[in-house]
Amino acid sequence: MSSDTHAHPSYGKIFLALFALTVAEVIYANVPLAKVYIVLGLVFLAVLKAALVALFYMHLRFEKVLLAIIGFAPLILSIILILMVGADIRHIHP
Repeated sequence: MSSDTHAHPSYGKIFLALFALTVAEVIYANVPLAKVYIVLGLVFLAVLKAALVALFYMHLRFEKVLLAIIGFAPLILSIILILMVGADIRHIHP
């Protein structure tokens, strides 16, 4: 018999964490803050949830580092693009 060297997380715990993050998103969306803070907070929570899904349900946690770099490169590039567009919008509409 072969033994599995990776410790598998309880999918129930990951599901509960995703459920708690979803509840936090709903609550945070109704907090009376400026829209920019609400959007940033919701994007942060969504990225956190996407990371949990990718790491545990898609089993990327046990892959090599190169695959993780390839997976997170679009996220980094999209952040750079958002910052560049935001700077351009501020320049056009002061």
